[in-house]
Amino acid sequence: MAWRFALVIDPAAAGDARTDFGDTFTPIDVAAPALSVGEMSTQRGDGIFESIGVVDRHAQEVGPHLDRLAHSARLCDLPAPHLEQWRQAVAIAAEHCPPEGEAVIKLILSRGVEHGPTPTAWVTAAEAPDNSAVRDRGIRVVTLDRGYGIDTPARAPWLLLGAKTLSYAVNMAAIREAKRRGADDAVFISSDGFVLEAPTASLILRIDGRFVTPAPNGGILHGTTQLSLFAHLEEGGSETAYETIPVTDLEKADAAWLVSSVRLAAPIRAVDGRELAVDAELTASFNRYLLTPRD
Repeated sequence: MAWRFALVIDPAAAGDARTDFGDTFTPIDVAAPALSVGEMSTQRGDGIFESIGVVDRHAQEVGPHLDRLAHSARLCDLPAPHLEQWRQAVAIAAEHCPPEGEAVIKLILSRGVEHGPTPTAWVTAAEAPDNSAVRDRGIRVVTLDRGYGIDTPARAPWLLLGAKTLSYAVNMAAIREAKRRGADDAVFISSDGFVLEAPTASLILRIDGRFVTPAPNGGILHGTTQLSLFAHLEEGGSETAYETIPVTDLEKADAAWLVSSVRLAAPIRAVDGRELAVDAELTASFNRYLLTPRD
């Protein structure tokens, strides 16, 4: 039976000067009921989350994930999470992961119970799915219209585009649609023809020797794995860039990847039925790097 671990957090105020938050954590039985029926995360998807990859009990890129959690909280008008409290909760969850292999830690911050006084927060840890096959053989993707223009996030910030919210119904529907079309995943495009991101991953293209990703100004979630991989590429002398990429530029790419915290780097081998070359050697080097301890 697959293992799991869960920890409820009593959220601390962001200005709390304590260094030990152990008394704010309560381990819970993952098989037992834990949420109230009035919980806003389940009623309305009103909350935010992060998924952190774990390798051999080392939680990867914790700092960037916590920074993004705080960013999402600001966008959603949630109380600012006390980052040191969350960091300690992640460390406890990591200690409960197996000493070898991959796992995933999820951080969830909800608006709480309807009309309640405080948010609800918890952390879970579980075995990660086996992504070795998609890292090796690659994936087929289709482009799907996201339904808004590249300038929509600036004109309508209340849509919360760019926040990692619990409202993932559209993202999951997009993946199901991609599978109905015979693909493995999707890449969103704006209604005015620009490349955005995948439902659960960032997109990286190699065009004329440069590595480019869509600029995070069109409601794109800034990917922690993409940021780390770009830093790695820059250290190796490669050129990286954030650009507003027309969908027509997908045909110019000689290689492409979807990257995320748990799946890591999955090479794209077809876009809308058009075959794309897979750089197996480079992909393997990406994943070797992404499987090393990263803070």
